Amino acid sequence: MISIAKQTNQSFFMKKTFTLLWCLLFSTLLHAQSNPQWMRYPSLSPDGNTVAFTYKGDLYRVASSGGTAQQLTFHEAHDFMPQWSKDGKQIAFASDRYGNFDVFVMAANGGVAKRLTYHSADEYPFSFSYDNKSVVFGGVRQDEVSHRQFPTASQPELYSAPVDGGRVDQIFTIPAEYVQSSKDGSKMIYHDKKGGENEWRKHHTSSVTRAIWLFDQKTNKHTQISTFYGENRNPVFADNEQNIYYLSEESGSFNVHKMPLKGSSKSEQVTKFKKFPVRFLSIANNGLLSFGYDGEIYTLKPGSTPQKINITINTQEKMNNDAFITINGGVREMSVSPDGKEVAFIARGEVFITSVDGKMTKRITNTPEQERFVEFAPDGKSVVYASEREGKWRIYETRKSRKEEPYFFAATLLEEKPLVSNSNDNYMPSISPDRKKNRLH
Repeated sequence: MISIAKQTNQSFFMKKTFTLLWCLLFSTLLHAQSNPQWMRYPSLSPDGNTVAFTYKGDLYRVASSGGTAQQLTFHEAHDFMPQWSKDGKQIAFASDRYGNFDVFVMAANGGVAKRLTYHSADEYPFSFSYDNKSVVFGGVRQDEVSHRQFPTASQPELYSAPVDGGRVDQIFTIPAEYVQSSKDGSKMIYHDKKGGENEWRKHHTSSVTRAIWLFDQKTNKHTQISTFYGENRNPVFADNEQNIYYLSEESGSFNVHKMPLKGSSKSEQVTKFKKFPVRFLSIANNGLLSFGYDGEIYTLKPGSTPQKINITINTQEKMNNDAFITINGGVREMSVSPDGKEVAFIARGEVFITSVDGKMTKRITNTPEQERFVEFAPDGKSVVYASEREGKWRIYETRKSRKEEPYFFAATLLEEKPLVSNSNDNYMPSISPDRKKNRLH
């Protein structure tokens, strides 16, 4: 395995016990990704031509037919849950730019984001009102005096914030999420939230599973329209508001289902994914559906099969792609090089090598597993160590690849290879002076 590391001339004070050490930590610079994964919260524009989505904490938009995505937000904060206005001119979203998540709105092509909510609790947008004058969102604020329920994070209530700024109004106090309004605003569909069950839990069955409801403003009546005793979520109006699509685990895993609003409550399974759950359902005015599956985005025309959107993302890191980490204590298992000019040690479960004058340090390993028992080879040209990978402790060796670079701490190219890999756990490597034998425990 070839690993390319960067250099730094950062000076630091190093005590003999290595209680304080500055080390260079680098990350991979993202240039372009074709078909990236873990794009989330896709939301179709009303005309069905564009999908807005979240990727690595920023908002993007891409043609629903696929292509190169346009980045809409460039903030260090986490931006997610884009929601289109009914005319397709604006996008509302949630962002934690001021600590907790607030509701923001911006032009659909990007630009300055306007903050709509200022409460200390997290608040998330579900949709625009039917007339585009406000954003409907969920939050935890003060209940009206006649209501017996105390607002909690597990049961957020429904509010609206004017797009042009102004007072936030409560729509109703019952917990309601993913709310969608009818074209004339007389009806709302939503799923309830009876308790604090984790949103991402799968195959959950209990008294707090979510159900689909219809609210009629004229009669001020809430009617449950889903009957499956399990999770039902994320409803959207369809077919001139005669039917709804929604996500349900009635078929085993979350899939898209369809149900009429009146008459029979029998649901029809639309998608037949089995391995992973379908998430984040949205619909355009022409009936085109969009949803997320296994970290990617799909569209679905009624009567056809789902089509994955092929997306390319071109972007750059928000911050410098290298940083300094402080190791304050916890340094262990040191090994001095044969020439006395380098010290290898273990910190945070990784192998590091530093010059004895404390001017340069190289991180040798960068794995999610731990490394231990580091030792310099007798010739000083390599280090050996044990690493717990794939459930077993194995012995690895890292060597300098370029002869013109005599020291690890200044090396630009390193090569790692396994020395001992078998069905046993192997620890504490030690190489004989002639490199012909290895001793293990």
